[in-house]
Amino acid sequence: MSDTQGRLYDRRILIVDDDRDILESFEAAFQAEGALTQTAMDGNEAIKICQEDPPELVVLDMMLPKRSGFLTLEKIKGYDDSPSVIMVTANEGQRHQAYAESLGVDEYLQKPVPLGKLIDTAVDLLSRRDELIGDEEEGEDGDVSAEESHP
Repeated sequence: MSDTQGRLYDRRILIVDDDRDILESFEAAFQAEGALTQTAMDGNEAIKICQEDPPELVVLDMMLPKRSGFLTLEKIKGYDDSPSVIMVTANEGQRHQAYAESLGVDEYLQKPVPLGKLIDTAVDLLSRRDELIGDEEEGEDGDVSAEESHP
């Protein structure tokens, strides 16, 4: 991979925020790093996208119309192939962060989030995700090839 492609080249990222300015600035930052982005402005739309075409990473605002970030998080985490989730919020309460962590959030960032920090966090999370998936595939290879050799 060349440097011109960016650190998130070809990674599928869903950005969920009801503030169009934030949505657009996050999307531009991810696209500048080569990411394939989708956006949603409410929790229900985010869940639908995660069910139909699951992204690798979701950047999720906590305060959303129709379904809160917490209820959205609850619906998209907890599966084997759940996306990594970065929750972004203007709320400074520790209880909210603890609750998000209990629902499986991978990172919790305070608004205003510097775009560089958001991108760095996304790169780090996806690298960790790749390592986990790689470890799982290595463990399964023996089983898969054994099944394939006995039609």
